[in-house]
Amino acid sequence: MALTFVRTGELIGAKWSEFNLETARWDIPAERMKMRTPHIVPLARQTLEVMEVLREFRGINDWVFPGDRNIHKPMSNNTILKGLERMGYKGRMTGYGFRGLASTILHERGYVHEHIELQLAHAPRNAVSAAYNHALYLEPRAKMMQEWADFLEHTQRGAKVLPFREVVA
Repeated sequence: MALTFVRTGELIGAKWSEFNLETARWDIPAERMKMRTPHIVPLARQTLEVMEVLREFRGINDWVFPGDRNIHKPMSNNTILKGLERMGYKGRMTGYGFRGLASTILHERGYVHEHIELQLAHAPRNAVSAAYNHALYLEPRAKMMQEWADFLEHTQRGAKVLPFREVVA
């Protein structure tokens, strides 16, 4: 969630068929989106690494995050909250909180507001502008997402950040 800042439901409902790891892209279909429009998530190098490790651990399954009790259904939406709780973030962070964190930091770092809002899958507030501007800004968004992942990887209060493979091993 921290690497993509999608909504919790979008993450837990992710299917492998939505991902193209060769083009570093996640295409979330309209029926799974809050605003009922398709959403493209450019994937950073670190996100691709996580995806490869997940595939190794989960094997072949339609769901990226299958349920513990039934692998033919996605994991529970409480799984993310319980995971954060086990890491000591109870009452301080939620899955949804990653979206606000990303938006705030990216805005503070001077990224283009429209690119951040598109990445969050927020509909434009100006209906006239939305009717005429259908730009997706994929190239600058991909650059932003890579820089965001680099930021997350390198800013852990001075702590050495382990590669994802070492964390899950």
